[in-house]
Amino acid sequence: MRRLLIRGAEAVVTMDDARTELRGADVLVEGGVIAAVGQGLDTVGADRWEARGCVVTPGLVNTHHHLYQTLTRVVPGGQDALLFGWLKTLYPIWAGFGPQHMRVSALIGLAELALSGCTTSSDHLYLYPNGARLEDTIDAAREIGLRFHPTRGAMSIGESAGGLPPDALVEAEAAILEDMIRVVDAFHDPRPGAMVRVGLAPCSPFSVSRDLMREAALLARDKGVRLHTHLAENDEDIAYSEAAFGCRPGQYAEDLGWTGEDVWHAHCVKLDAGEIDLFARSGTGVAHCPCSNCRLGSGIAPVRAMRDAGVPVGLGVDGSASNDAGSLIAEARQTLLLQRVAHGADAMSAREALEIATRGGARVLGRDDIGVLAPGYRADIAVWDVSGIEAAGAWDPVATLVLAGPMRVRDLFVEGRPVVQERRVVTADMSRALADQARLLRGLMG
Repeated sequence: MRRLLIRGAEAVVTMDDARTELRGADVLVEGGVIAAVGQGLDTVGADRWEARGCVVTPGLVNTHHHLYQTLTRVVPGGQDALLFGWLKTLYPIWAGFGPQHMRVSALIGLAELALSGCTTSSDHLYLYPNGARLEDTIDAAREIGLRFHPTRGAMSIGESAGGLPPDALVEAEAAILEDMIRVVDAFHDPRPGAMVRVGLAPCSPFSVSRDLMREAALLARDKGVRLHTHLAENDEDIAYSEAAFGCRPGQYAEDLGWTGEDVWHAHCVKLDAGEIDLFARSGTGVAHCPCSNCRLGSGIAPVRAMRDAGVPVGLGVDGSASNDAGSLIAEARQTLLLQRVAHGADAMSAREALEIATRGGARVLGRDDIGVLAPGYRADIAVWDVSGIEAAGAWDPVATLVLAGPMRVRDLFVEGRPVVQERRVVTADMSRALADQARLLRGLMG
């Protein structure tokens, strides 16, 4: 059994129930699982990893992403648009994607996440043009080595039927449900320590029918997998729900079986007090995506109210076309800043933001085996060098991760295996991946 010792950290942030932080501490890993955390741990037979001048945290958890969008950052025409206008600009470009576009963009996006301290990422893939399939992204995650929660998304109502997406990007609902069954049966792993868990994720209330939402919920519960969609993202979203369904998004979700501990919704910027109470009572999770919400002018999500009510909240970077970055530690900082803008300088601490980014995200994804550095948890570990210029002069090495930097990890481990070493992804040929990305981009741009 392989043993790994991360030794002599400036601070180890365990995120255990007592939120213990240890100075000058070690983390011992055996067989992909944390065996011990403390000072002066036994090093016999262990590969030693020096962490002097570093803060060690649980790996960050990304609860919402659209990895395919890594090929469409900063697209002219969509740079200054609200959500619906932005989508209208991007849909025709995405229609030209195929399997290689999906795989390469996922590879780049996951590598970017890894460099920002992320060890587990979900992905919401809701369009499948030209033969693309969910496994294109699963293959990329396996190469990078991140723990992965892909969701089989879908759009079924095109423009001709009053929906937002073009007809070329929608699918027949019977075919969607059939493929949902296929990918769950083929790839979902419910066991502790699973590297891949599949969820079901119709895109949004404005791109699928009530029937598909209801059927997906029934299917997910039959298969024992989680449900995910976009909800209450901006004022346009609320207006659409009230006009089309005669109710607010929270009521729509509850009526169709889309609340509960096995459900998490992206954004939720416009939840009202009643909807927050509904989510808290039902254990429904939220993927908070602050940078994307700012970029699209959607607003400031009521994270303080959600947390105070007991709603499970994690962080998401959202799509690389609406962010346009893919840094999870940047999302933690933006979460803190926005809550302080809305509610005052004492509204959220750096440690609470880091908690949301780690064990908060793990809870949202239904994981009780990650997000904490304690014996028995999986060895998903981020090592942050705080001896460099970004943190120079910092009095608090833990808070500096959110308030100052660094914005890249020095080292990253998933299941005790190195994914990033000395600020470089070591599991994949990134030079080749970037060359492939550039070639595919040229093809899309014509």
